[in-house]
Amino acid sequence: MFTTGQIIFAVLFFIAFVIVIYFSYKKDKKLHEKNYRGVIWVALSFIIFIGVLVFLKYSLRN
Repeated sequence: MFTTGQIIFAVLFFIAFVIVIYFSYKKDKKLHEKNYRGVIWVALSFIIFIGVLVFLKYSLRN
């Protein structure tokens, strides 16, 4: 299905991609901590809201 050269390229590309993403995140870590401080509460609220909607959908259906 794939040639040996294509598989080697895919593996090397994946390794290089992960390394670049790691260093980019490490470089911007302080900026992310400053700008996205309360994002966990927004995400948690959104998940709870979706859970309540699903609960109401199934409880009112029966």
